[in-house]
Amino acid sequence: MKLRSVLRTATAVSLIAGSAAYAENIVIATVNNGDMIRMQGLTDDFTSKTGHTVEWVTLEENVLRQRVTTDITTKGGAFDIMTIGMYETPIWGANGWLVPLDDLSEEYNVDDILPAMAGGLSHDGTLYAAPFYGESSMIMYRTDLMEKAGLEMPEAPTWSFVREAAAAMTDRDNDINGICLRGKAGWGEGGAFITAMSNSFGARWFDMDWNAQFDTQPWKDTLEFYVGMMNESGPAGYATNGFNENLSLFQQGKCGMWIDATVAASFVTNPNDSTVADSVGFALAPDNGLGKRSNWLWAWALAIPAGTQKEGAAKEFIEWATSTDYIELVASKEGWANVPPGARTSLYENPNYMEVPFAQMTLDSILSADPNNSTVEPSPYVGVQFAAIPEFAGIATEVSQEFSAVYAGQQSIDEALEKAQALTNDAMEAAGYR
Repeated sequence: MKLRSVLRTATAVSLIAGSAAYAENIVIATVNNGDMIRMQGLTDDFTSKTGHTVEWVTLEENVLRQRVTTDITTKGGAFDIMTIGMYETPIWGANGWLVPLDDLSEEYNVDDILPAMAGGLSHDGTLYAAPFYGESSMIMYRTDLMEKAGLEMPEAPTWSFVREAAAAMTDRDNDINGICLRGKAGWGEGGAFITAMSNSFGARWFDMDWNAQFDTQPWKDTLEFYVGMMNESGPAGYATNGFNENLSLFQQGKCGMWIDATVAASFVTNPNDSTVADSVGFALAPDNGLGKRSNWLWAWALAIPAGTQKEGAAKEFIEWATSTDYIELVASKEGWANVPPGARTSLYENPNYMEVPFAQMTLDSILSADPNNSTVEPSPYVGVQFAAIPEFAGIATEVSQEFSAVYAGQQSIDEALEKAQALTNDAMEAAGYR
């Protein structure tokens, strides 16, 4: 008995030592959005299950995109996991820059990922990033202010109704803006919003021969409507407001309406953070009767750069963070309203989650976005709020800077569109598209 006890002890020590030898420290680059901050706070659960530790590099959205793009194109090797999206994933996967996620465990159930998300994060049928959360965009609005204005929000409103409602809800004396929208430069910040909005006005980035389309009437209509509405009813300094700035304004009760990512719904309805949590309603993003709504499609997803020395540990983290078990973990600690949405089919089959007031509108918004058919006139690109070509990020960053200069009163709409037309065509010609 004594000998067996010694052997058992020795075996246990050996196993622990072996486990420790394989424990890794992985470095993850991520965006400073609320769901990612929450994930960081739950990392101890991952460490306790695997032995691996995590070092976080948390960055503002524009900075994150710049850092991870630079790192992956130069093979810098700074990160073991990157938070990227539907724009980068297929392009980087095709280039061989990402580790394929084609061997995730059976328990992970990759088939449960919503088809719209899996499709946008794949190349040639191979998944290259796993969605942490998926989103479209929708209207979040103050039900009390809408009622006070004597108006009723339709489930599927038009832009003309939104502008009318914004003006009616604006109360400058009490620091209430009828509408808060992104104006911040950056292709994924204000650029994403105005591109999605332009789809509903009949605009597109390129015609079928890859000619820029900023010299067309639909783009002028889009910017004139946006600037007119924001000058009437938007906050001061909206040219520098992105997702986080508008979230803060809405939570403080300073916005009548906010059109942005569906993922924001859990933050504006959380009474711990939002002063208006008990008076928020939801509606589909607006349209103009042309057959296209102004909502986008996106996923913040976790991907592994090729060349990492910690591929195994990185895959373990991705399975942990994007699993149904993680969703259950968040629900148990913070309630179903705060779980990461829009990634898994099973979440929308869960009666507990479907009781959440914004669950159905989020799903409806995601399902109504079509990246293969996002514009009124035919276009040669895939993507709703972006064109899925490698050159887009650089071009659209410059275009968004020209637009933000309009919002700040530094140039006219005509000047910005002329510059956008020229710089886009120059870049496309240099890249060999024309």
